[in-house]
Amino acid sequence: MKNTNVLISGASIGGPALAYWLASYGFNVTVVEKSPELRSGGQAVDFKGDTHLLVLERTGILEEVRRQQTGGTDQHIVDANGRELAVIPGSFTGGDLEIKRGDLARILYDISAKAGAQYVFGDSITSLTETGGGVHVTFERGAPRTYDLVVGADGIHSNVRRLAFGPESDYVTHLGHYYALADLPERFEGPGQMYNEPGRMLATGGPKAGAMFVFAAGELTYDRHSAADMKRVLRENCRGMGWRSAEVLAAAEDVYLDSISQVRLDHYAKGRVVLIGDAAYGNTLGGFGSGLAMVAAYVLAGELASAGGDHRTAYQAYEDAFRDYAKIARNGNAGRYLAPATRRGIRMRNWIFKYRFLLAAMTKMGDKAATDIELKDYSSLV
Repeated sequence: MKNTNVLISGASIGGPALAYWLASYGFNVTVVEKSPELRSGGQAVDFKGDTHLLVLERTGILEEVRRQQTGGTDQHIVDANGRELAVIPGSFTGGDLEIKRGDLARILYDISAKAGAQYVFGDSITSLTETGGGVHVTFERGAPRTYDLVVGADGIHSNVRRLAFGPESDYVTHLGHYYALADLPERFEGPGQMYNEPGRMLATGGPKAGAMFVFAAGELTYDRHSAADMKRVLRENCRGMGWRSAEVLAAAEDVYLDSISQVRLDHYAKGRVVLIGDAAYGNTLGGFGSGLAMVAAYVLAGELASAGGDHRTAYQAYEDAFRDYAKIARNGNAGRYLAPATRRGIRMRNWIFKYRFLLAAMTKMGDKAATDIELKDYSSLV
């Protein structure tokens, strides 16, 4: 087998999942992660339908994910006085399995490291130069090295995509909203509640996050690596909201804020570099990100092993298998659903959860999208 030395950027979900599969197939895998350590906690992520569950099972983690699942939690939509207007069932928000992102990342890290993958934390790629026989990579801290293949599994603001394909502005489209996640003191613990006013939303409780804000805004300028700057932007855009918003904003800690954006690429690969997960087809808060990343890791690794490391053949097979499946990330805007622009839009969104036939139709559409791929069985290659 050729092209066995692989560098993966990103140690969240897709990166460690791919590392596990590639290491199991006999590849030499290194994962580089900008954060100084594996990120713990975070909002809950979920898996929907038989395809997601099958990939978890084949990865060997289905039972452990079930053991650590948070369980779907009902979200109570309330008005400014706290009066209940509708209930979003936990089975809708949590899919078939829900688990905190940090817990899933730890599970995937453990099995991939056991399979032989190496991890380098606190470092980041600074350049990619493709040569006749590989990709020469330089790092912020580590010594330069040449790898056979490089994979970007580093999210919607992918550093690998920027270096290999071009500037983020060429591939990432802002969809008109931002979201913010924050930790809250224990006094805020309680049932999941969600409040809306035109163009803004606040949700508290439940495993998704201590507090979650969504607000409509054009593209904003701020430092994505500064918690203080992100908190400033959140307060400026959510000041004056009703319900419990003022006390939540005052108590919010460890704020993380980002745009709700969509990635569009004509191709997932360029030369020896390939992208998976949000880096390739992400739609922030679309509800399918972790499932797409896990399935993509399974397919890409299986195709590389099937092709004996021939990256041209494998990358094309991965794209052929995945492009239609990833359309779920191209066809929605979670901001419009979570923070409708008008009071009428808020009422219409709430109707979905008041009338079961509307909810059943929406759930059926999501289930179909989550299973719209035929998975090959690569088990004979291990």
